[in-house]
Amino acid sequence: MSSEQSGGDVRVECPRCPAPVAEVGDGQWSCPEHGVVAPLWRPAAASYDAFAAHLQRLVAFPTYLPWPLGPGWTVSDFAAVATKGGEARATMTCVSGASQLDGPVDVMVVSEEPGTGFGARVAGLAGDGTGRLDPGHEVGEGPAPVRVRVDQRPVGLWPVSVSAMPGEWDRSVLAGEAGGRWLWLVLRPASAILLLRDDWILRDVSATGPGLVALPFGGAAPPW
Repeated sequence: MSSEQSGGDVRVECPRCPAPVAEVGDGQWSCPEHGVVAPLWRPAAASYDAFAAHLQRLVAFPTYLPWPLGPGWTVSDFAAVATKGGEARATMTCVSGASQLDGPVDVMVVSEEPGTGFGARVAGLAGDGTGRLDPGHEVGEGPAPVRVRVDQRPVGLWPVSVSAMPGEWDRSVLAGEAGGRWLWLVLRPASAILLLRDDWILRDVSATGPGLVALPFGGAAPPW
């Protein structure tokens, strides 16, 4: 795939697996495993210019970041599932930093339309043998053990089990619903879930504009 086709330093993949996709005409992309899909656009490296291009690719779809970022934290990764016309299905951001108890920490936030399957991939659930696309029955069972604020609205989150997957102890996964879409939080290592005891705020930065200049970018993107 040429750099012109992939948007310069942007990789184009399947949202449900790491396979590259091929453009098959009329703005459609095909994965060898999952057929025709809305493509996943992922920059080779996190930067202000790449993030601005990410936001311009989307139409009326939120991109959430923990806000404000703590000292020493950076935006280390982001991605979007969207057609070339800007019709979005999902977005993801990752912020990386450190805590006294856990050392290096990655926090990934995914907002997606039901049935997209990108959140399951980021959470490490795509290979559980069930073909899972959405969080599952755990969401909504009993009172939400974790709450965050999404643009000042309280949103409940429930744990999603990763016990059947390799590396189950390397991450904690939570999911809920915000704005009619699935909201996933994936924290590495698993013990970093204790950070959510504080009053966490997620902000939609899709319309922040020049304020994004102040965001620090960089660091190693986590595997997903």
